[in-house]
Amino acid sequence: MGPQLLATILDLNETQSDVLTVAFKIADDQNLLLVDTKDLKAMLNYLSENHEAFKADYGNIAPQSVAAIIRSIVALESEGGDSFFGEPGINVSDFFANDPSGRGMINILDSSKLINKPRLYSAFMLYLLSELYETLPEVGDLDKPRMVFFFDEAHILFENADKSLLEKIEQMVKLIRSKAVGIFFVTQSPRDIPDAVMAQLGNKIEHALRAYTPNERKALKVAAEAFRENEAFDTMELLENLGTGEAIVSMLDEKGIPGIAEHAYILPPESLMGKADAALIEQNIKTSNLYIKYNTPVDPDSAYEFLERQAKQKAQDEADAKALADAQKAEEKAKEKQAKELSRSVRSVGKTAAGSVGRELGNALGGAFGSFGKRIGGNVGASIARNLFGTFFKG
Repeated sequence: MGPQLLATILDLNETQSDVLTVAFKIADDQNLLLVDTKDLKAMLNYLSENHEAFKADYGNIAPQSVAAIIRSIVALESEGGDSFFGEPGINVSDFFANDPSGRGMINILDSSKLINKPRLYSAFMLYLLSELYETLPEVGDLDKPRMVFFFDEAHILFENADKSLLEKIEQMVKLIRSKAVGIFFVTQSPRDIPDAVMAQLGNKIEHALRAYTPNERKALKVAAEAFRENEAFDTMELLENLGTGEAIVSMLDEKGIPGIAEHAYILPPESLMGKADAALIEQNIKTSNLYIKYNTPVDPDSAYEFLERQAKQKAQDEADAKALADAQKAEEKAKEKQAKELSRSVRSVGKTAAGSVGRELGNALGGAFGSFGKRIGGNVGASIARNLFGTFFKG
């Protein structure tokens, strides 16, 4: 699922949506595979930590916006989004499997829980349509479609869609017909479907519409005007009075022209009118050939694992560099200590030698001048004393 759909699910503002788009772009440029929510969170954290390095090529990536996106992802994970976005992803080719007799299969997406998360539900439905369009080959106008896709509660898709998303849906509805896929949007009121999309829908089946308020009268009128008029009845009046099992229908003819409105009766289903038994659902799931394929989670080597290895390698490199720097510092201190000890040793040896020489010199001088000192006295001694101390000491 791309950033545009994901931004819709996460209810991001314009700035946050742009940051998410940049995250996907950088992941593509660096060949980082984004598979699940932990990959996306790892990628966003990587951008936040290195936003200055990416600024020149990708613009400003505000850490505050990144933090807001991550909070939205965590909220989605708490609702089961972590397993929803996990692998294996749905392979739309499985929709075209045949039973042993060669007949096609009816695939049912149990949305009883998913429907409580409208944004996730609508985005997933659109994702499936996108996958069908991108996967299936062009086949032109076949007599019968290869697949018919019924999108229940379709109003959820359109009520929260911005302009760019609506344009994408309109384009999808236009182009997917060439892949021999028919789409039915199932909703309570025709007003739930934008006019641009409604204009692309050739086949219409409208059940009864009750109108008790002015707004409901407007919706009834819009629904009636969506059909080509049939002179046999008043479409608006008939719509308001249809009973159970009745409908007004309009189909494309052989030339692709919408037919006039027809009053039709719907055959009752040849199945249970109600919810299927839980045990029966479980039995059908576990006996399916696809059970083993989709029931076993797969965690491929993707952005999370790559960035985790990169972070560990960076931490190891930093630890190695620090250890090397510490070792060099310790070696320098050891050399400095050794030099100081050597200097102290040299000074100690010098002092010892100098002291020995001084004593020997003193002894020699003392011997030479000893008798001379004794002879100094009388007037000479007194004169020296007065010259040195400025006074005369009497003994």
